Amino acid sequence: MSGHNKWSKIKHKKAADDAKKSKVFSKFARLLTLESKKAEGNVSAPGLRSVVEQAKAVNMPSANIERAIKKGTEKEAGALEEVVYEAYGPGGSALIIVGLTDNKNRSAAETKHTLSKYGASLSAPGSAAWAFEKKESEWIPKTIIPLPQEDTDKLGKLIEELENNDDVQNVYTNT
Repeated sequence: MSGHNKWSKIKHKKAADDAKKSKVFSKFARLLTLESKKAEGNVSAPGLRSVVEQAKAVNMPSANIERAIKKGTEKEAGALEEVVYEAYGPGGSALIIVGLTDNKNRSAAETKHTLSKYGASLSAPGSAAWAFEKKESEWIPKTIIPLPQEDTDKLGKLIEELENNDDVQNVYTNT
């Protein structure tokens, strides 16, 4: 029975890789749908073209890209909205959480719950944005604050869990 476990190891590794790809592809599909809706299906619109290029950079299949664009142009397309949450995390680090959701109440509750598990708190609009500068679609920190190793580890786990949420697109921090 030598080597009987080889296929199962490959199978489990492939399943884990596929799950990661699926997560990334679903986030891009939501973003493509939103941008397609904004551009009314015009593929040459700068915002949609930029997102298509980003999706191709992560090897998203062309069929998936076209399907997401088509979904955004349909009448019964879901009402996806962009949301921006501001929070303070471990060690006083400022967080900007950008997401796409079809239900703001559910998304806010999930985000608040995740933050509370790590000792972070959701804050009012504008309370953490002062620490960042928005350039195009990115939030660039104006100042970087150092954190002790314990808080850095806690912040890393928090960001990882936030990014596992389907509604969250990006998390920015000033550490």
